[in-house]
Amino acid sequence: MKKTGYGITLWLATTSLTGVLIGPTVAHAQQTARLSIDLPEQRLADSLRALALLSGRTVLADDGSVAARRAPALRGQYTLEEALRLLLAGSGLEAVRSHDGFAVRYIAAHVLPAGPEALETADAGPAITVTGSRIRGAPVTSPVIAVDADQMQEQGKTELADVVRSIPQSFGGGQNPGLGSNVPTASGVDVGGASTVNLRGLGSDATLTLINGHRLAYNGSRQGVDISALPFAMVERVEIVADGASALYGSDAVAGVANVILRRDYDGILTSANLGTSTGGGDFRQQYGLTAGKRWRSGGFVGSYEFARNSQILTGDRRFSASRPGNTLIPPMKRNAFAGAAHQDLTDTLTIEVDGLFNNRDSVLVQPNNTAGNLAVSRTEKVSQSKSFSIAPSLKLNLQGGWRLALSGVYGTEDVHLASNSYVGNTQTGTIPLCYCNKGSSAELAADGPLFALPGGPAKIAMGLGYRYNQLFIDRGAGNYLTGHHSQDSYYAYGELSLPVVSPGQKISWINRLSFSGALRFEHYPGIDDVLTPKLGMIFAPVPDLALKANWGKSFRAPTLYQQHLAQSVLYYNASSLGGTSGTAMLLTGGNPDLKPEKATSWTTTLEYKPHQVPGLGLQVGYFSTRYTDRIVTPITYASQALSNGLYVPYVERSPSLAAIDALVANSATFYNATGAPFDASQVVAIANNTSVNAGNQRIHGVDILADYTQDLGEGAGSLALSLNASYLRSTQTLIAGAATTQLAGTLFNPPHWRGRGSATWSFDGFSLNTTVSRIGGVDDERAVTPVDISGQTTVDLTVRYAFQQPHGPLRGLVLTLTAQNLFNDTPQTIATTSIYDTAFDTTNYSGIGRYIGFGITKAW
Repeated sequence: MKKTGYGITLWLATTSLTGVLIGPTVAHAQQTARLSIDLPEQRLADSLRALALLSGRTVLADDGSVAARRAPALRGQYTLEEALRLLLAGSGLEAVRSHDGFAVRYIAAHVLPAGPEALETADAGPAITVTGSRIRGAPVTSPVIAVDADQMQEQGKTELADVVRSIPQSFGGGQNPGLGSNVPTASGVDVGGASTVNLRGLGSDATLTLINGHRLAYNGSRQGVDISALPFAMVERVEIVADGASALYGSDAVAGVANVILRRDYDGILTSANLGTSTGGGDFRQQYGLTAGKRWRSGGFVGSYEFARNSQILTGDRRFSASRPGNTLIPPMKRNAFAGAAHQDLTDTLTIEVDGLFNNRDSVLVQPNNTAGNLAVSRTEKVSQSKSFSIAPSLKLNLQGGWRLALSGVYGTEDVHLASNSYVGNTQTGTIPLCYCNKGSSAELAADGPLFALPGGPAKIAMGLGYRYNQLFIDRGAGNYLTGHHSQDSYYAYGELSLPVVSPGQKISWINRLSFSGALRFEHYPGIDDVLTPKLGMIFAPVPDLALKANWGKSFRAPTLYQQHLAQSVLYYNASSLGGTSGTAMLLTGGNPDLKPEKATSWTTTLEYKPHQVPGLGLQVGYFSTRYTDRIVTPITYASQALSNGLYVPYVERSPSLAAIDALVANSATFYNATGAPFDASQVVAIANNTSVNAGNQRIHGVDILADYTQDLGEGAGSLALSLNASYLRSTQTLIAGAATTQLAGTLFNPPHWRGRGSATWSFDGFSLNTTVSRIGGVDDERAVTPVDISGQTTVDLTVRYAFQQPHGPLRGLVLTLTAQNLFNDTPQTIATTSIYDTAFDTTNYSGIGRYIGFGITKAW
């Protein structure tokens, strides 16, 4: 053995087990004490050694496991355990408690690696992805919400879509399964059973969803990304930046960014099975998975396959929706999904990575075609099959001076084939086919590294340029006017700068930490527009326990191909039908190729408090505000007032010329005559344009409150983890200039003002007990003259898990889970309906499943 100059033992045993640094045994208070850490990016062994010195604790690591690895920069106030988690995140290693410290080891085959909740870390290796900054080692100034695989499993979740919908900042509208036909199209639609992320209720197309930091092909017609296409066992964590981020990521990142981080490798074989059902009937779920991988010194791979299916729930199966029987409440689905990832060091400085996925899902929606809701008499079955594929390779080259060069690409397809089949009895009387077939591809060259030294650390920059291509093929059959191919190119360049002015190591009174960041992105959309989006950020910590984060930036959303190119139709009416007097009038509907990007200005302020007097406690309160302009809308809300309401004057052409009328008829895909008389151009007194236009404005603001607390309860008592996430939202909309401002948040089919979720987990010796309480606030139904208060929904979930601790034998790696979701069976309130196709509750906010009991088993081999 060898003694260091610090009087601490450094082991160099022939077994190659190295005690990186050995310190004295300490009490629990010292174990949870927060340390002022200021570590540069360096070899992992050096960072572990520095942590051991700083904490006076034992940190043991095998030479072979740490020799070839580097650690990210780490600055801030952390406990030793938190610091180790951040340094080891994504490395395939974990730190486990020993009697006098921690031992670093490869992650056991039955353990799902958990990502860090604090994201001020760097991409030090092939596996670490950080959302909110392009710069390795830069602190993230935007508020970040993270949920890792351990938390998902502790709460009894088995599907990523359920995890995302449970986050208070996420809204169940947009493009999601189970949405009723009475949900306005602006609030949501069910296309092929896809699940998308919809932050703040701004829309699935205004929330950018990434997989491992890269885009996928869009789903359906709304530019959402289907997160349900992933095997659940492949998900390592989900990170949500609830702030505008177009300066970093480009179009769609208006409400924020949701980044799904996948496993990068695995060592062993993991099998899983989950079964469950609703106690009210229906929604019997089966899910079977197989995950396998191998890890070696210079790389690794993992592949995961999942088969899942569930049975349907009809509206007549639930008392609160039985007033409109026969409609699908929860669609039956069957899914086969595969995802894989691999990384390999080609040289000491060059690494290749790749991830890919394939998904095949079948789903059916049914609707009655009779007032009794009797499906045996007549019905429509909307059958869908969704197929998606994606592959994303990349090369990363580490250069001298801490610089890194990365070349990456993505290619993906997402085809949703739909068939609307009509039946009388068992006889099919008609079918309407449709395919939303999307393709997406991109290529990017990026670089990042240090520029120069500042008192608080090195100034760093990230920059890149790239190309992106999207294609939408709408297929309604040969010769159909809606059938057509449409595509869009875009070119972009970006830069991001991080300036750490003051760090804790400088020991400046009342300025523990001060850093600034800035980003700028330029995008060129041929035929649409050029867009420049900036972002500025700041972190100021007067003392180690308290930090203030502030952000300001601009974001945008490019018009969808569907909004631009949906075939235009002309409806020919008597002028009196549109609010006129004599003569006839024409109403134009459909897409608009002249649309421009929607634009938004956002700012956030976040206060973070981690008192050293209460180790393990973290509090975060943030205010957010977004002004969203040039929203794409159809301006004429009431066609019957098109010629009489002064608000619609900008969209009405009076006394049009014969040339204008002839051009409109010639260029439209369809012409519908509702006058009962032959078309006569000389009688046309007006043309009302109700195609999509950039006219809407929205204002969104509110408060997010997050808290977490972890406590080791002492020898033989386990540990306790508490968490809270609550969000208050206000949002308004002005459809067109001069129109009244209407409330969005707190009204039917829009997010409620309040939403929250609290969780408590007690863990001991392989056993965990989790209780989670979720509250979705009430909304106002303002469709009638007298508004109706719709009560909210409160659910209580209880999950028990046990991981057998045997190191050998048939029970090794076995984990059993029993969960009760919505234990007390809280149900949504019934709302008024006007059509046989309506669902009699707010399906965008509240679940109609009821109490759900599930059992799961996983086994590592």
